[in-house]
Amino acid sequence: METTTDIKKATLPVTGMSCAACAVSVESMLSHTEGITNAAVNYANQSVSVSYDPELVDFAAMDRVLQSIGYGLIIEENEEDAIAEQEKIQQEHYQKLKNKAIYTGILTLPVVVLGMFLMDWEYANYIMLALTIPVLFVFGQDFFANAWKQAQHGKANMDTLVALSTGVAFLFSTFNTFFPAFWHARGLHPHVYFEAAAVIIFFILLGKLMEERAKSNTSDALKKLIGLQPKTVRVYRDGVETEVPARDVRMGDEVIIRSGEKIPVDGKVASGSSFVDESLMTGEPIPAEKKPGDNVFAGTLNQTGSFTFIAEKVGKQTVLAQIIKTVQAAQGSKAPVQRLADRIAGIFVPVVIGIAILTFITWMLLGGENAITHAMLTGVSVLVIACPCALGLATPTAMMVGVGKGAENNILIRDAESLEKAYKVDAVILDKTGTLTEGRPEVTDWKWISTLEDRDLHLAAVKTLEARSEHPLAQAIEQYIEDDTQIAVSDFQSITGSGIRGIAGGSEYIIGTLKFLEKEHIDIAPELQAAYEVLTAQAKTVIGIAINGRHAALVAIADQLKPTSREAVQKLHAQGIEVHMLTGDNAQTAAAVASQVGIDSFQAEVKPDDKMQFVKKLQAQGKTVAMVGDGINDSQALAQADVSVAMGKGSDIAMDVAKMTLITSDLLALPKALRLSQKTVVTIKQNLFWAFIYNIIGIPIAAGILYPLNGFLLDPMIAGAAMALSSVSVVMNSLRLKGARL
Repeated sequence: METTTDIKKATLPVTGMSCAACAVSVESMLSHTEGITNAAVNYANQSVSVSYDPELVDFAAMDRVLQSIGYGLIIEENEEDAIAEQEKIQQEHYQKLKNKAIYTGILTLPVVVLGMFLMDWEYANYIMLALTIPVLFVFGQDFFANAWKQAQHGKANMDTLVALSTGVAFLFSTFNTFFPAFWHARGLHPHVYFEAAAVIIFFILLGKLMEERAKSNTSDALKKLIGLQPKTVRVYRDGVETEVPARDVRMGDEVIIRSGEKIPVDGKVASGSSFVDESLMTGEPIPAEKKPGDNVFAGTLNQTGSFTFIAEKVGKQTVLAQIIKTVQAAQGSKAPVQRLADRIAGIFVPVVIGIAILTFITWMLLGGENAITHAMLTGVSVLVIACPCALGLATPTAMMVGVGKGAENNILIRDAESLEKAYKVDAVILDKTGTLTEGRPEVTDWKWISTLEDRDLHLAAVKTLEARSEHPLAQAIEQYIEDDTQIAVSDFQSITGSGIRGIAGGSEYIIGTLKFLEKEHIDIAPELQAAYEVLTAQAKTVIGIAINGRHAALVAIADQLKPTSREAVQKLHAQGIEVHMLTGDNAQTAAAVASQVGIDSFQAEVKPDDKMQFVKKLQAQGKTVAMVGDGINDSQALAQADVSVAMGKGSDIAMDVAKMTLITSDLLALPKALRLSQKTVVTIKQNLFWAFIYNIIGIPIAAGILYPLNGFLLDPMIAGAAMALSSVSVVMNSLRLKGARL
């Protein structure tokens, strides 16, 4: 929460929202509450951002306002608790919705069979009535309850339309069941429409279930980011080691960090040394050495050794907290497609209700001797045929098929916003480590001097020695050597930041940087000098091996390029897309990688915030930007980008923030993702088009516009069938995506 003069801002989870019109209602109620200057609801992540005067209104008052129309707020002091509570409520809601859809389907099937094929059976109407009652008033009771709460405040949403259409159809059918003589006396057959009412409830519940399933991967990035901080930590206070909650760490505290522990706050090392996994901040796979005077950051992981540091930034001042804040703000912003859906939902329901009322009045005035009959039939038909099933299914069904198609091609698509924007992308930003490269150090070259004998024995000795080293690069050398022969070792020493030495198999080995070897008065072998220059020009880390005081070998270690990276960049260029590379690595390594993959635009030694600012810079130029990354350090830029893409082998945080994930980390999947986006968004637009055309054509016909021309009056049963057909047509159109070629 931030304070600007006396106005505060907060983002709170909202419960009970089931459609875009619900978001409109929540926004409207809060915006008109005294003390709230602004309210913006994000239906996708079920939250509301409010600006309010704490002297006039508090969270409890906001919650009471929303509860009056069927919604609520999750109010927790701790963000992690609020997110956990929201997740629990969403899971319970999904399971309840699933059960309702199943039981409704079981009851609706015999109603449809009776209504369509056995309507003349003497007891058909009574059986349909008995089966429809639990469908509407047990499994569909939320529609009626929510519609009533909305009506009490002069508002309407999709629940209102569902309740009106099914309620009127049910009451009309019940009347006809018990009083058929009323219609017989007027020369008309007393039709019943129980199957239409039941089918409407079933399709709406099914549509909501599909939508909830499509939204089930809603990002829990904030929860995981917050979870990076340890619950408790040890500090020195008054000379005594004390364990305190991480949130209670104060500036100036001396914090104790042991092997394998997470760092709770930002600070500076006071004593000791270690290697810390800082991929959170840099994205680089090689842990950074930490010694007195070096900075450490909250959320990073200590690997070996132990140290103490002085806390300099705590609470919401840490870099991790700033990342959380940025991600939260970016996720809470509204996409244009969401605002459009809000506007449509805001006018669709009242317009349909108005048309139904106008239709009823018109027929009552102009219908002649059949006025009441025609008025009732047309009014019900308008409400039934305008039921928003097709609109409700248009996006989630296309999304689900698109997601399935993407999964077949190693692409995970997370939401409609990414589907809408991805095919418009004209600038792609690629992280280096883990995106263009494999994301782990590997031995790429091993150069021996030509005169060295017994190389297999020396390899076994080097592996045995490296197994005792704590340096991260030692693991790469150890994995490279396949020989598992154990060699006796003595006089082993590890020199922090330089290398190791020891006696193995009767020979003395010194392994480390060439500067370390120089200090030991060992010069590089003349025949390896040219190889050393080539390897360093390729931005590889070069390790020297000396045996018995003589230089014997060079080992080059690098983060290898993925085999498909260059081809992927070429395909993006062929599509007319700009490609940029950003990395926290040094300029020499960045230039080498950029050259190998064919990227002209790159920046080195960039921090998380720098990546986000670069995204903003391109957006200011009118570009639609896709950010591709794999680390927590990319999460700010991923959240800011128009389309965010995570590599599947990257961090959970990057995958949660990103709207797309390339599951196998094969960058060739990115061009496919852009093509899949185009095909999926076209399908969504087709669905929405046909859903609206269906209503634009169907509502006037249901209202009786053709009656003066040819005497045609739409039967509510046909209207119910048309409604069902519209939903089925939307689903079938979505299923065509399964056969699309990428």
